[in-house]
Amino acid sequence: MKIYLTLLLALGGATHALASTDQAWAEHDKRVASSCLKATTLKQARVASTPAEFDDRVGYTAVLIQGRYPQAHMKNQPGAELCLYHKQSRKAFVTQWDSVQGK
Repeated sequence: MKIYLTLLLALGGATHALASTDQAWAEHDKRVASSCLKATTLKQARVASTPAEFDDRVGYTAVLIQGRYPQAHMKNQPGAELCLYHKQSRKAFVTQWDSVQGK
């Protein structure tokens, strides 16, 4: 009986942990946006897409960042970067994404 109760409690806790509230997702989206905007090299940067959530086995959320290139030779041209936010470490990584958009 003790083993059955322990198993039942463990499964109940796991099910509850899997459920995410709207508030939890909103907080996650804010963390992603903040981290990605800090990581970008673009000026006047903004998050230009909704988050793309990868499977938990991958552990990343992706967003598109748009802004303007700060380098003088780029003459304030618009640019885009893809930001990958690692959920576990809470770190953001960016890469140029202009060529993918066909610019």
